Amino acid sequence: MTDNNEQTTQTTQTTPKEHEPFTVDSFRPEDAKGIVELFRAVYGENYPIRLFYDPEAIAAANREGRYYSIVARTNAGKVIGVTHLFRSAPCQSLYESGLGLVLKEFRNSGATIRLMDFLFGEFVPRNPQIEEIFGEAVCNHPYMQKSVTRFHYIETAIEVALMPAEAYTQEKSAEGRVATLNAFRCYKPKPHRIFLPAPYEQELRRIYARLDDARDIVPSEAQIPDGVPSHAELDVFDFARVARIAVHDIGTDFRDCIRDLESEAGIRKAVVFQVSLDLTQPWVGEAVAILREKGYFFGGALPRWFDNDGLLMQKLLCPPDFEGIVMVSDFAKELLNVIKADWQRAQTCHIL
Repeated sequence: MTDNNEQTTQTTQTTPKEHEPFTVDSFRPEDAKGIVELFRAVYGENYPIRLFYDPEAIAAANREGRYYSIVARTNAGKVIGVTHLFRSAPCQSLYESGLGLVLKEFRNSGATIRLMDFLFGEFVPRNPQIEEIFGEAVCNHPYMQKSVTRFHYIETAIEVALMPAEAYTQEKSAEGRVATLNAFRCYKPKPHRIFLPAPYEQELRRIYARLDDARDIVPSEAQIPDGVPSHAELDVFDFARVARIAVHDIGTDFRDCIRDLESEAGIRKAVVFQVSLDLTQPWVGEAVAILREKGYFFGGALPRWFDNDGLLMQKLLCPPDFEGIVMVSDFAKELLNVIKADWQRAQTCHIL
């Protein structure tokens, strides 16, 4: 990692002789068309985030700071790889690292590592608004998971059946829906108290014992106060058929709130439901009990999700491909076993 005052904006290294030399640096407006061409070369027309098929939208997102594109380009200006940092969680200080890909002809050129080295070694230290970063490593192959250790990430959650297989038809790398392994890295600590629901207390304590930020951990034993309304937001990703419900406040109407949001998502044909709960609310255990009755199962911890930590619960209306999930680390394998066992428990619940 470079010093915060480092002003280097470009890295150049010697690549193997069979590859055209390339450099890695921050986004330039002229890169936008090349990024579109790269996504088409790798995913065809099936990538679910449609922004990456619109050069003007890519340029605007970078200009407005909604996305930060880190680009690998040849001396002639051809984009051969890209990765991104972007906001995707309720907390504006938490950024997601992802949406990275490399042209097939450059897969063994070291481009992915150089993109990540630039992002974490040069870009992040110059941007103090970035307090925490997380990534979603796809689990249909082991390659992205190998960067978890290299870049000091800590595995905290698994999103089962997140991405549709159609997103990978161009390269034929998945037969069923693809899971992702979530891993977080803290850049600015924020110690705070969290409450752990009884069914998952042991699992969460194991996750938090590995975290690179302190927490005051106590069991969730409180009841939801009378008259407190729920506040939740629904986001549906239509192509992926994924519904994400961020619960900012757990109220006495929580059961009805979730039912109504599930119905709305069902109209849009969602088959994957994810609920994030704020672990700083002492009565989060009651919300977990309701979700378990409705067929939800454990996903893991989401540090700084609401600025406070979150808990991921998930439900599937489609068959998961547990056999196709590739895990690298021993801890990730153990976490997957916990999640699979809880999914099996959830199959006995039929209340939607």
